[in-house]
Amino acid sequence: MKYPLIKPKYYFSLFKEIVGFIKKPRIEKNLEKSVKFKIYDTIGLYFLKLVFLIPVVLFFAIVYDPENIQKGNMSERFTPIVFLLVGGVILPFIEEVAFRLSLKFKPIYLVLSSSVLCYYILTKFLFHTKISVIDESFSTRIVISTFLGIAFYLVINIKSVNEKLIKFWSVHFRNIYYISCIFFAWIHISKYELNRYNILLLPILTLPQLMSALIYGYIRISFGFQYPLFFHMSNNLIGVGLSFLPFTDLILI
Repeated sequence: MKYPLIKPKYYFSLFKEIVGFIKKPRIEKNLEKSVKFKIYDTIGLYFLKLVFLIPVVLFFAIVYDPENIQKGNMSERFTPIVFLLVGGVILPFIEEVAFRLSLKFKPIYLVLSSSVLCYYILTKFLFHTKISVIDESFSTRIVISTFLGIAFYLVINIKSVNEKLIKFWSVHFRNIYYISCIFFAWIHISKYELNRYNILLLPILTLPQLMSALIYGYIRISFGFQYPLFFHMSNNLIGVGLSFLPFTDLILI
């Protein structure tokens, strides 16, 4: 198929593929596609996501538009180039390692995801600071996360534990996929002030992140880790580049 990105039938087929996966997530890679078509699908899914975000954009424009305190904080702390590097490259890499790398089970993947996720949770919920902030708690966060990773690596490489985890991943992959998507989405409520309105509207405020997580997870399993990483980085680089326009917090996901 030449130039699939300009053909409506291609998007309909792509939509059916991802909906089928979301309805019944499977850990087996069943899509044998060339690198070219994997890139086409990644770009096509980005366009589909933008289309399905239109109702959310209208909701924020007409009904309720909360302040994105994270974006304002980063733009104040960083020069434009550093903001581009942190928001468009470093943070997407951290999030993809934490939430998507270990969807495909390997001991080292799970160790890396657990360590990064530990750093992520310590930063946001224990020390109440920013992922990109190097402050007095930074070394503590790094040491705890690294120690956890080393300890987990020693445990996970015990043969009996490894075998049980492989079986667990195979049997419970559907729940692992759904939980990772919901956790990824809901943790982004930290972008907004935690008042009662934002908490009540949590499912709507984090719907863009949920859509992204569902797509990233599908791409991770179907194509490999580099593709959701490319998608996420490109997505955020575009968002940072358009950071002076309204609703860019819907793009930075």
